[in-house]
Amino acid sequence: MSKVLVDGTNNEVIVPKLAIIMRGLPGSGKSYWAEQFIISQGIEQAIHIRQHGYFSTDRYFYYQGEYRFNPQKIAQYHQANLTAFIQALARSEPIVICDNTNIAKWEFMAYEAAAKALGYKVNVVSVGQPKDEPHQQLCAQRNQHHVPLIQIQKMAQLFEEW
Repeated sequence: MSKVLVDGTNNEVIVPKLAIIMRGLPGSGKSYWAEQFIISQGIEQAIHIRQHGYFSTDRYFYYQGEYRFNPQKIAQYHQANLTAFIQALARSEPIVICDNTNIAKWEFMAYEAAAKALGYKVNVVSVGQPKDEPHQQLCAQRNQHHVPLIQIQKMAQLFEEW
């Protein structure tokens, strides 16, 4: 929990801190779910979350508005995303979201551990049914980064239930 002063008084209000860790195949609707959650927080809070509390490794692959995936950069960009997420936790941002595929538990363990260590409630949100073939086909059709069905199927085979 985080304490904040209200209206310049000495009255403290407890503000719960929430970390959301998204999981799912590319195209499953993770980012859509996160955006709907952000919108539900009201305009001011939504703007704040987008600027200071929303973290996705995908954003590092954008160059001049175009998504350019480079497998040689994946480890570097995942580390940069984790670092930015932890910095937001350290600033006591009230809501912090990790929007990655997080196929295996080890991929989000550091996010979860850091959030818990800093007093956050952690919600892991899995979107879709990764083992379901029609879901995999839907993901291949609608993912924004043109990940082919064969790659989505490989990811689905590796997906660890949690």
